[in-house]
Amino acid sequence: MQQGNMAAVLPAPAPAKKGLPPALWALTISAFAIGTTEFVAVGILPTIAQSLQVSVSSAGFLVSIYALGVAIGGPILTAFTSNLPKKPLLVSLMALFVLGHILSAIAPTFTFLLIARFISGFAHAVFFGVGATIAATLVAPDKKATAIAIMFAGLTIAIIVGVPLGTFIGQHFGWRATFIGVALLGIIGCLATMLLLPNNLKNGQPLKLKDQLKVLGNSHILLVLAITAFGYGGTFVAFTYLAPLLEKITGFSSSSVSLLLLVYGVAIALGNVVGGKLSNTNPAKALIRMFALQVIVLLIFSFTAWFKVAAVITLFFMGGLSFSTVPGLQLYIVQLAEKYLPGTEDVASSLNISAFNLGVALGAYVGGVVVDAAGLGLQATPWVGALIVLLGGVLTVVSYKKLA
Repeated sequence: MQQGNMAAVLPAPAPAKKGLPPALWALTISAFAIGTTEFVAVGILPTIAQSLQVSVSSAGFLVSIYALGVAIGGPILTAFTSNLPKKPLLVSLMALFVLGHILSAIAPTFTFLLIARFISGFAHAVFFGVGATIAATLVAPDKKATAIAIMFAGLTIAIIVGVPLGTFIGQHFGWRATFIGVALLGIIGCLATMLLLPNNLKNGQPLKLKDQLKVLGNSHILLVLAITAFGYGGTFVAFTYLAPLLEKITGFSSSSVSLLLLVYGVAIALGNVVGGKLSNTNPAKALIRMFALQVIVLLIFSFTAWFKVAAVITLFFMGGLSFSTVPGLQLYIVQLAEKYLPGTEDVASSLNISAFNLGVALGAYVGGVVVDAAGLGLQATPWVGALIVLLGGVLTVVSYKKLA
């Protein structure tokens, strides 16, 4: 998922030079590399499954295990590294990211590959929280949101360009080549961080474990975390197995799947922007409507997946809706933290990032169960995903009524 913890930023002198600082581009490059690896496994699942002699459903655990690495690593590692100097921390994170992908590329067994993906997820978890903080300190106060948006543009571009390209490389040169390519991106990001980030970055306030526990004791915030996990995660029941579904059910060639993932990525970018605008004033109300539309489109895809033209049209709307809820979910939990536990907004935001990735892990796992289940299979993943998204929508209604 895309995303990071908008941590509180200590005031820092704004650069005197006009324009955007080179350090910001270093963060964007790293975000592109990390964003690429989060979802690139989706496009090469059939290739990995065949190479390592596991089922496609088992290969789907590569998505789940990465998401678990992010979810577990996010709150814990951010808390324990909050006092470390920021530039060495970011360089170390990118080095860990590179190591994880080198290990992935040379993985002799599927179990080894799972471990390597889990390690890579840890780097993702901390990078976006720390990176967003640094991005905001690099510019004038009135351009902090722009700086953070530019850094996260690396994630959006990764979905549009990196994932389809990684899929193309994996299908033509082998899945190991895909991970080598991502490792090279990580090396570029690491070098850019070393060379372009200033050495005198200030540390923010430590993220204390007791603050996290305080947030987890609030019923309103816990409910939003559940909404995020189910509402966002439900889409990954189908998305995780999108490549084999498009090949085996719809009848597209493996080369066409790369292009279709590009279409899906463009839809994601558009949906993210539109969803953000719709959620500005009343996120809960907007989320209810978007979840309802998402359920409908997933159900429709259960039928259109058998027809190429109809499948592509439905796929575009699926992509747009799947990420349209992300800004609203993030804004909603911050609003509730401001209302019930002032001062814990950043902790709540960080925990919601973990909820996003727990949702990814849940969706990928359920998708694997559905694919293997007798009488279900790949064609059932969209409507099963719709049921999970529906649960997220129902919980949103409950939350909305509690606050009314």
